[in-house]
Amino acid sequence: MRVRTEARREAILAIAGKAFMEMGYERASMAEIAARVGGSKATLYGYFESKEQLFVEVTKAIGERHLADAFAELGQSESDLRGGLQRFGEKMVGFLVQPDSLATQRMLIAEAGHSDIGQRFYEAGPARRLAAVTVFLQAAIDDGKLLATDARIAAQHLQALFQAEFMPLRMLGLPASTSPAQIRRAIERGLTAFLAAYGAAGALGDGRAPAATPGKTPHP
Repeated sequence: MRVRTEARREAILAIAGKAFMEMGYERASMAEIAARVGGSKATLYGYFESKEQLFVEVTKAIGERHLADAFAELGQSESDLRGGLQRFGEKMVGFLVQPDSLATQRMLIAEAGHSDIGQRFYEAGPARRLAAVTVFLQAAIDDGKLLATDARIAAQHLQALFQAEFMPLRMLGLPASTSPAQIRRAIERGLTAFLAAYGAAGALGDGRAPAATPGKTPHP
């Protein structure tokens, strides 16, 4: 029996990732990937229980490689709410709008209606990202920098604002310039909208009036 190794697993993920990008999820069979790896399908199944799991692990590895710095920003920016979220947002969106990332997301959407691959991908990637942002925002709420609210919902709103100017267009293959400078300005605008809704009065030192509490009308 051949001994499984981490190096071999990483090599399979790299080769499988290229196959998925070149051929699409449906056409990239386990037999094709095994041939590129230089082994048999049994070799692949020794590491991954199915093509769905292999694909999810490929996307997870890509995400972890590109978003590690973004998550680090949150961990190192507890005293700098806006700065930490700005840097996180720039790195997150910078990754999401890359051609390979967009192609992967399109493949997932196409396949999600036929298997549990959408759920697997969500748990391996976006759910973990959401959890990290939720923890960061909850700490800001506890410190009085943000209004008392559901941190998970606030994190969902924040990520939607970060992606709003680019992802709907780019996912449809429509032109949307995504230079670093444009991404930076878009994240700044998203943060301004987010903090207008969720920022605690005076906590950020910007002299803004208090944001209205959802469901309540502010007094004149």
